[in-house]
Amino acid sequence: MAGFFNVPKALNEPIKDYRKNSVEYNALIQQIEAYRNAYIKIPMYIGAEKVFTENVRTIHPPHDHQHILGSYAYGDESHVQKAIETALEAKKKWEIIPWENRLSIFMKAAELAAGPYRYKLNAGTMLCQSKNVYQAEIDAACELIDFFRFNVEYVSQIYKQQPESAPGIWNRLDYRPLEGFTVAITPFNFTAIAANLPCAMAMMGNVVVWKPAENQIYTANIIMELLYEAGLPQGVINLVYCDGETFGNTVFTHQDFAGLHFTGSTKVFKHLWQIIGNNIEHYKTYPKIVGETGGKDFMLADTTVKDEILVANMIRGAFEYQGQKCSAASRAYIPTKNWNSVRELLIKELSTVKIGPTEDTSNFVNAVINEQAFDKLTKFIEDARNSNECEIIFGGTYDKSKGYFITPTVILTSNPKYTTMYEELFGPVLTIYLYDNADETLFNLIDTTSNYALTGAILSQDRYFVQKALEHLKNAAGNLYINDKPTGAIVGQQPFGGARGSGTNDKAGSILNLLRWTSPLTIKETLVPISNYRYPFLEK
Repeated sequence: MAGFFNVPKALNEPIKDYRKNSVEYNALIQQIEAYRNAYIKIPMYIGAEKVFTENVRTIHPPHDHQHILGSYAYGDESHVQKAIETALEAKKKWEIIPWENRLSIFMKAAELAAGPYRYKLNAGTMLCQSKNVYQAEIDAACELIDFFRFNVEYVSQIYKQQPESAPGIWNRLDYRPLEGFTVAITPFNFTAIAANLPCAMAMMGNVVVWKPAENQIYTANIIMELLYEAGLPQGVINLVYCDGETFGNTVFTHQDFAGLHFTGSTKVFKHLWQIIGNNIEHYKTYPKIVGETGGKDFMLADTTVKDEILVANMIRGAFEYQGQKCSAASRAYIPTKNWNSVRELLIKELSTVKIGPTEDTSNFVNAVINEQAFDKLTKFIEDARNSNECEIIFGGTYDKSKGYFITPTVILTSNPKYTTMYEELFGPVLTIYLYDNADETLFNLIDTTSNYALTGAILSQDRYFVQKALEHLKNAAGNLYINDKPTGAIVGQQPFGGARGSGTNDKAGSILNLLRWTSPLTIKETLVPISNYRYPFLEK
């Protein structure tokens, strides 16, 4: 079979609203109850083997940490090494399979995720990552489906990009996978990201060793089941669980390491980059390094924005998924003259926010991911409470007796360089600074306070203000939003990623990211070769 094949046009997956007693609501609740009442034993996936070990760790919902949902097999260096060997063996077949056959697997995976796996992915994400029903739907279902569908379209577009040919010459590009194996290290907070990082590389013909965050292993297991049902050959993506040091010392010292696709903390990413740099002499090729890391995302309002618009976007931007998004609003700059009315409305609206377990779908805020995050965040809150530069105007309470719950907390600071204005917290804490003049001093303050540059939001009805802010803050974010919150990038609409301390800005959900996972080979074919070396200028 041969031909230039067109893949189906990618469209964003519609978001279901999960109204009480709707078909989707009842199906989801049934799946949640099934998972809560079961005990699942999760293996590592290394080639054709489901690997279990004697070292077993249990899985608990962050909002109900005494309940046990199951356990997973914890690995060691031998499992990582075996995953590498298995991936390299699978590479021999995977990299030569016709591209349309590779992509058909992920098209099928998208359809399975939209159908029978939708409620499995959402229920797993709600239980083990403590996301409310809407946050789970836009992540585990819709964004995951969008990544698969749009990446399939982008890959086909890449393969169609071919060079010009001169008379008598045929030029072409062979988009080879990277030479060696690739590594995916994924975070706890987005099921879609956990699926996209290894799958984006696999779509381009690469083989992958994948290490997910431990708080995301439950849904990583569902993703592997989904991919296998879609027809992914065993060994193309190998899923292992072990401590970071063991994993890094094994994959990043191997001569065939060819690429890293990472989402996580800036500190860890810099450390991994340093390890890779220190081992550069050992590699067969220069590895590709792609990372999306932290954020200290800002919201800037001027005097023309309506209070209700500003407050609604602050609450969604800062407190959806408990602020555990790298794009979450965590610092806001508000005009002093608007503050009294904004403060009154903000407190009024936050007072209506319900907090509790995800199984009760009326809860807007749920638990932070684990005790370590809870302890870190509550320390920041207590430091602010005891600072003469801060006032906690809402929240500041917390309780971990049942689950790791922290009330949405708003801090007003008189110091624009206070700790919570520049350090990433990754939790439901928003710090506000009031300004008097919207001038270059303010824009420079926003631009230089944090070393991150992921997302930002500008709220104003004054286009001159918006233009001035865009000019001054164009390097302060990789994704800028006008009259919107700084979260919620949609695949195919807002390619996502930032620079500075926020990563390599390779834009997940776009063709730019996929280009990083190929090593093009230029082929020039001369149709009628020369038979004499002499040029005309050599004639007497």
